[in-house]
Formats: sequence, C-alpha cells, structure tokens
Amino acid sequence: MEQVEFDHWDALVSQWIDEAKTNICRHFHEPLEVEQKSGRRDLVTQVDKQNEQRFVAHIREADPTARILGEEGLGDDVHDTDGRLWIIDPLDGTMNFVKQHADFAIMLSLYIDGVGEAAWLCDVIGNKLFHGGRTLGVKINDQPLQAPADLPLEDGLAGLSGPLVSHDVDHMQAIAQASLGMRVLGSAGIAFTKVLLGQQVCYISYLRPWDFATGRVLAEELGLVVSTIDGKAPAVLSYGVVSVATKQAQQAIVAMQTM
Repeated sequence: MEQVEFDHWDALVSQWIDEAKTNICRHFHEPLEVEQKSGRRDLVTQVDKQNEQRFVAHIREADPTARILGEEGLGDDVHDTDGRLWIIDPLDGTMNFVKQHADFAIMLSLYIDGVGEAAWLCDVIGNKLFHGGRTLGVKINDQPLQAPADLPLEDGLAGLSGPLVSHDVDHMQAIAQASLGMRVLGSAGIAFTKVLLGQQVCYISYLRPWDFATGRVLAEELGLVVSTIDGKAPAVLSYGVVSVATKQAQQAIVAMQTM
C-alpha cells in the first residue's frame, strides 16, 4: 500500500474509531446488556454489537467490494483471504470492559490477498492509537514508534494466557519461569501493545483471527515475530496458540517445545 492510500484510510478509520470510543464511554454510565457466548467468561454486550454494526456500515460505504470478518459475525461468512478483507474486533477484552472499565481495545486491519497492509489498534482508556502499514512504519497517535529492543526471554516480562499457564499447555509454565515474570491482561489488543512498546518480550495466548490480525501487521512492521507456538507463520483465518515476541524470545519459546 502506498503512503497516499494509507493516509486516506487512516483518516477514515481514525474517525470510525473515535465514534466507537464515544459509544463505549457513553455506556460506562448506562445499563449493559451482557450475554454469554461460549461460557460465563466469554461475554458480549450491546456495545460490541453496536460498534461492529457501525464499522460494517462504514466499510460497506467506503470499500464496497471488500469483505468483512468481525468477531460478532455481523460481516461476511469468510472462508478465504482472496481480495480485500477487513478484520475487526469492535471491543477486545469485553470482560475487562464490563468488570473494570479498563484494559480493552478496538482493532481493525485490512488484508489484501492474505497480506496485512494496514492496521489500527486503539487502547481506549489509554487514549493511544497504534496505526501503520506494511513498509510504512508504525505510530502512536502522531508520534513514530521505534522498534523495541531484541531482548531474550530471560531479560523481559512475558504476557501469557492464564488458562494456558494453569494447564501447562505448550510448556507455558517453563516459559513463565524462564522470563523475569508473567503478566495476564485479558485483552489481546492491550497485550500486543505491551510487546510493541518493548514493555514485554512476548505475548502468548489462544487467539482467533480478529485477536491477532491487527497486532500482527504492526508487530511485523516493527521487526517482531508473530508465529504459532512451534515457530510457523499462522494462517490469517486460523485459530490456535499464537505468539508475538522479540526474535530472541521467540527462538527460546520455540526451542522449549522440544523439551
């Protein structure tokens, strides 16, 4: 994607995100309609649905030939990555939104023929918009973001999924032990920002496409590695354990899978 085209989409998507942020904050003081999806820890509210409806409407108007994959299923039934594909998570970290009013995000990304071209990740409460594109760099709000230091696992904090650690999936307890300490945030988007900022050397969790598609574009542009737990590139539409990490941390994580 050329800079001029990115700037066009950046202006539009930033407006859409501001609208979604306003809708979220308005509901801090209004009753929430909370429903369970797969279980009591997997929630959806009317705010998730309202935001996704609005994003879908905006994309349909601005990019009518594109398809849309959204967490709440209000876009298209997507089974391949041909052409233009928007992947959206209208409110990532719904449990945090409901219980904490903190640590949740909004994520949108544009993939073209399976390649991530542009991405927007908004830390709503932190008022930080991480945005950028392939070969175009990454910014936080209006400031360029520098690539984080390539620290090894033993020199940094590890963002990990609580359930994966509890059940020691993929040697997660050993990974936690090897790091300087583990952190659990409850939002893939917010967890990705910690690695983008160099505050953590990795984040590992069971992720769906809308959980990692946006962060992946930004992370790879900053020289970080997004992979499956055994070091392979995750398919755009895949579900499974995904890691974003510095190169050195990723090498250690993959090596532990042969233990």
